[in-house]
Amino acid sequence: MKHKTRIAILGGGPSGLFMYKRFVDSGRTDLILDIFERKTQLGSGMPYSGEGANDEHITNVSGNEIPELVTSVAEWVHTVPVDILNRFRIDPDHFNDYKVMPRLLFGMYLSAQFNLLQQQAEKVGIQTNIYLNSPVTDIIDYAEQNRVSVEVNGQKPDESGDHEERAYDHVVICTGHNWPFKHEGIIPGYYDSPYPPAKLAQKLNHPIAIKGSSLTAIDAIRTLARSNGNFNTDNAGKVTYKLTDDSADFRLVMHSRNGMLPAIRFHLEDPHLLKDSLLGREEIEANRAEHEGFLSLDFVFERNFKDLFRDKEPGFYEQIKDMDLETFVDAMMELRERVEPFQLFKAEYAEAEKSIKRKESVYWKEMLAVLSFAMNYPAKYLCAEDMQRLQKVLMPLISIVIAFIPQSSVQEMLALYDAGILDIVPVGDDSDAEPKTEGGVVYHYIDESGKKQSPYFKTFVDCVGQPHLSFEELPYKSLLSRKTVSPARLKFKIAKAGIEAKENGNKNVESDDKGNYYLRVPGITINDNFQAVDEYNALNERVYIMAVPYIGGYNPDYSGLDFCEAASAAIVKSILNYEHITTIPN
Repeated sequence: MKHKTRIAILGGGPSGLFMYKRFVDSGRTDLILDIFERKTQLGSGMPYSGEGANDEHITNVSGNEIPELVTSVAEWVHTVPVDILNRFRIDPDHFNDYKVMPRLLFGMYLSAQFNLLQQQAEKVGIQTNIYLNSPVTDIIDYAEQNRVSVEVNGQKPDESGDHEERAYDHVVICTGHNWPFKHEGIIPGYYDSPYPPAKLAQKLNHPIAIKGSSLTAIDAIRTLARSNGNFNTDNAGKVTYKLTDDSADFRLVMHSRNGMLPAIRFHLEDPHLLKDSLLGREEIEANRAEHEGFLSLDFVFERNFKDLFRDKEPGFYEQIKDMDLETFVDAMMELRERVEPFQLFKAEYAEAEKSIKRKESVYWKEMLAVLSFAMNYPAKYLCAEDMQRLQKVLMPLISIVIAFIPQSSVQEMLALYDAGILDIVPVGDDSDAEPKTEGGVVYHYIDESGKKQSPYFKTFVDCVGQPHLSFEELPYKSLLSRKTVSPARLKFKIAKAGIEAKENGNKNVESDDKGNYYLRVPGITINDNFQAVDEYNALNERVYIMAVPYIGGYNPDYSGLDFCEAASAAIVKSILNYEHITTIPN
């Protein structure tokens, strides 16, 4: 009988969904696909299930912005039972693919797409085995046998690695988000993340400290506000907020490193962010050849940002054509710093509303999103100096501008601000939320006048978003102990820069016996195909990883479903090429 390639997809959320779709679309019938999912439902993952959302949480993308699946969101809505539509106040006759939607409802959509893909796989003859309630607890690579095994629920496969049920030609790690617990459950009133949000649905008659001002912070705000008051909309469409009598002292205080609120969702001219304009392999290699093997951050900034304005917005191009990266970011941040955060928020809301009504993009913001997407994949080729510039200079601006807060979230935040319930405090990089044994935190920071502040908060919620986790935090201990994987690092182009960074106390700088200096970055080393790479720089043809918390060093700005689509394409093409197949349908 013809050999069948056994592939394990570890995680059945959005990442696993796009991986599965790629394999089904390949038309290959000599595949056995085993999908392991920790929860009871496929498709929704963490962000679109009860682990990441309540009824009040909404997506920050619309149906036309998500990569193609089996059916569109607008088509699928017409198949949803009436009671679910009523629960989320959705009228299918007035819904279209340009509308955002409740995250839990979107999770149901993704789950339905998984079911449709299973039906397609069955029709074309691809064997699929689904294992629900099956968390993968370890991965063991047997290089000498060219096989890799998985441990499920702590139950090890046969030590020889040939346990037929769990021995694979390839495994793809698609396990998605992970927020490790540090103080939650030990320090009363301390939350390492706002997820699952049901835990924040509490009456809290006191001020609450929120670390961060990102979309994650807005998730926490939407839940906490509903538990301590009510939103109302008047006949003119204005949203207001009023506290309940038993939460008279409830307040929300965001602590933001830059003291800024994120930008607001506007009309995108290209909802898929000009993916065709990304740097090609030949361009990357040519630039690396000119820069001692490194990709130049300045080249990416010119090619995938500034040059895009030449024809489209020549006036803006004239303003920025002579700016380097630092000058441009300083100019954009200065514009934002000049205005009080909530006043700017109101102005940008009006700008976004006009953009959507006229279907005209706020082009420079859209192009910044293009730059972010373009830079994600070749970031592994940056020198350590450029990676530090990227993280310190550009990423703070990108994280603000491309958050794309949905309009309803903006309306609620403005209502809370107008009611005197919500405020934002600028804090520096040296700010610290000190957990107190008796509960809560003392938030240490230096205010804008240079004075030290140390207010106490009975409740604290860390809302900085998905952390980039370290190499050591990878949960599959056999990959670490057998040295299947290696910590991600980038070489300093100039050794002196590495020496200075180390002398200045950067604990992530290391050197080798040849006098080279390296910057250790979060997560593990991967190549362009998301294959694990060991300490000898040898790629692994069996182990692929697209779990974003563990590859953040080489993929500094992973961007949701777009990331899932692009990463899955690279992985499936690599696997099928390895199996002597040269083409795969797009």
